[in-house]
Amino acid sequence: MARISAWKPEDEQFWATEGKRHARRNLLMSTPNLMIAFIVWQIWSVVAVRLNDVGFAFTQDQLFTLAAIPGLVGATLRFAYTFAVGIVGGRNWTVISTLVLLIPAVGIGMAVQNPDTPFSVMLLLAALCGLGGGNFCSSSANISFFFPKKEKGTALGINGGLGNMGVSVVQFVTPIILTSAAFVPLFGEGHPLKNGTEIWLQNAAFVWIVPIILLAIAAFFGMDNLPEAKQSVSQQFSVFKLKHNWIMTVLYVGTFGSFIGYSAAFPLLLKSQFPEHVSLAFWGAFLAAAARPIGGWISDKFGGARITSIVLVVMTLGAAAAIYFINIKSFAGFLPSFLILFIAAGLGSGSTFQMIPFIFPQKAAASVLGMTAAFAAYGSFFIPKLFGWSTTAYGTPVNALYYFIGFYVVCIVLNWYYYERKGAEFTSFTLERTPKPAPAPTPTTKSRLV
Repeated sequence: MARISAWKPEDEQFWATEGKRHARRNLLMSTPNLMIAFIVWQIWSVVAVRLNDVGFAFTQDQLFTLAAIPGLVGATLRFAYTFAVGIVGGRNWTVISTLVLLIPAVGIGMAVQNPDTPFSVMLLLAALCGLGGGNFCSSSANISFFFPKKEKGTALGINGGLGNMGVSVVQFVTPIILTSAAFVPLFGEGHPLKNGTEIWLQNAAFVWIVPIILLAIAAFFGMDNLPEAKQSVSQQFSVFKLKHNWIMTVLYVGTFGSFIGYSAAFPLLLKSQFPEHVSLAFWGAFLAAAARPIGGWISDKFGGARITSIVLVVMTLGAAAAIYFINIKSFAGFLPSFLILFIAAGLGSGSTFQMIPFIFPQKAAASVLGMTAAFAAYGSFFIPKLFGWSTTAYGTPVNALYYFIGFYVVCIVLNWYYYERKGAEFTSFTLERTPKPAPAPTPTTKSRLV
């Protein structure tokens, strides 16, 4: 593959004759690699549900912790992963970050076969799954360089949305492969259950080994390193000086943080409240991930700030409805309420990401995309932990949902004040400590963001 020496996506002639072809190929390669990263990151959301069924004796709080700790580690690693693209290149880092997923995949498959494996070892393996959580930042930052502003929302929505789909894939596929003896010659014996059947819990991890290797090879031969993506760590850290970096971080915590946090907690939440319906857990992550590209696309058409306001209101109402139906023990009302919450979070993940390239210059936008995604990923730690705390302390998860509603209200106010109201600050800023006076918005800029 020929090395790309220059990249000018905003040049319409370059984009039409050469840029679009390369950008779409890199998007095609990047997306499944991001998906497998999400799969490994969220393995514990389904493995934790079955541990006690195969002989482990962990408490509810320990199980929620196992589902949460990959989020803590993954969110922290996202800061380093954000810098990685600018240091070693997008293709190079995609290959490296995909191959390291073999470590937790092999480790979990071995550990779950022995019910005497101590909690500390399981906690370490859960932490190693955080390696998959960092990939979103590097992938989003890399893809943002490939596309012109007018198509960034859609491209980032596709990459993030289909990548996020890994959460629903692992939650849908795992219950199926756990009951399959097809891998017994390679992966070990099954675990007998009380009802006389068997499951092969190790399949949940071992089955992803071959896809990880194949996707890393595909990225090596199918992706490019862009010279424009090179940045020093100090250049990338400069976004910490920008007010709008922090405002967008709060908004993305509200949207994507909710999506990934609820995805990590939903199987255990269902098992604690409506155990007979735990097999439906994958629907939440699936619908949210499917909604993300739509959120980016409609934001390109109608404005990211407007769509973000709508979805935050819907998320508030969805959480309130979920509280009501949990209190009256109605699964028929709880499931659609929570699925609406998931869908809105997915749409909002796309709409908030669409806003960032219109607020910041290109190189700053790539760093901000990574930074906001890093902080938002902490939702996959705090949300399961809050549900675990609420369930242990009060016997119900609704207390945690009250906190989430309060946070959504804060997000609604911030988004309206800074990006939606008349005269709001929504134009591009430089990377100086004190932003230059914002120019009067052109009709095109205003129509896209507001």
